[in-house]
Amino acid sequence: MMDFKKDFPLLCHRPDLIYFDNAATSQKPQAVLEAERQFYETRNSNIHRGPNFLAEEATVAYEGARKTVADFIGAAKPHEVIFTRNATESINLVARSFGETLGQGDEIVLTKLEHHSNIVPWLQLKERRGVTVRFLEVTPEGEIVMDESAFTKKTKLLAITGMSNALGTIPDLRPFITAAHRVGAKVLVDASQLAVHSPIDMQALGCDFLAFTGHKLYGPTGIGVLYGKEALLEAMPPFLGGGDMIEEVFLDHFTPAGLPNKFEAGTPNIAGAVGLKAAIEYIESIGRDVIHKTESDLTEYLLKKLSALPCLTLVGPKTSKNRGPIVSFTMKGVHPHDVAEGLSQKQICIRGGHHCCQPLMDELKIPGTARISLAFYNTSQEIDRCVEALQETYNYFT
Repeated sequence: MMDFKKDFPLLCHRPDLIYFDNAATSQKPQAVLEAERQFYETRNSNIHRGPNFLAEEATVAYEGARKTVADFIGAAKPHEVIFTRNATESINLVARSFGETLGQGDEIVLTKLEHHSNIVPWLQLKERRGVTVRFLEVTPEGEIVMDESAFTKKTKLLAITGMSNALGTIPDLRPFITAAHRVGAKVLVDASQLAVHSPIDMQALGCDFLAFTGHKLYGPTGIGVLYGKEALLEAMPPFLGGGDMIEEVFLDHFTPAGLPNKFEAGTPNIAGAVGLKAAIEYIESIGRDVIHKTESDLTEYLLKKLSALPCLTLVGPKTSKNRGPIVSFTMKGVHPHDVAEGLSQKQICIRGGHHCCQPLMDELKIPGTARISLAFYNTSQEIDRCVEALQETYNYFT
């Protein structure tokens, strides 16, 4: 097995660390850190507005990052890619812009598997515009239940996760997208986890919007992506007002700029976009197939080792089929926070709690889970050490 840890400075500086909290944020390879540093050291300038060579170099770097992202997800045109701060802002952009065309009698369909970032903006839209929010049910294994009756002529949008951040479930999106489109509804996919672990082809997927974030994709914090079909983005009003999102401004009105500037008011995270480009290039230099095989093997091994501990109960999918490298579990008689703290004492980082999925935890009738989320730089030896620490934690608390 290849040693990927050498590419990640934090993992090299902390050789005793076992980092199993990748669903929250990933570690950053040297290539990403170097790309951001080089931008600030050699090309730092504001973009689009300055008729000087340095501004032009910064603009080329920023727009080059947009092209890389568009190619990475199979977008038809680079200007269908909007840079935001994170997936949360991307979803809020759709809720605040596309959502302003909706009102009483219109319905939004969500699922009980969603992260709060794909619930709260729609509940805010409910308060603001009077839309109805409906939820598709989930099974105890974390699979979304298809309910054709949930999609009617009143349905205007389906907002659905591409991979559960709490359970690792990867739903088959095709029947849900088909059902939504059949009644004329649009579809937003929260790909915050999916973009990290599975290739995305927007032409094949066929959804109308897609959101993901850079910091989970081995890129910097503070940079996110919203993909939107050109015609939809053209029809939507600007999300924020200010510089660079305008064509002309007068005392009594303004004309918005064209895509993508229309949705990128103010100075964006230029270095973050450059860093995200470097992260994508790093991933592609390894190969998505290599990463997928490595993570799949690790997930299967982790499931096997955890299933052998009588004190643990797996929550969500029990096999490596149709799931990502995110595994949740409960420990008999021990709160998830205590499980995470017990492992933290041994230099092992996992997460304990509801994972910003309170409706899901309520549905499963549990307060939360302990969650191990893997990346391709993790190893089976780390899993072995973690399993030993879990047993020691259980012995301590019971």
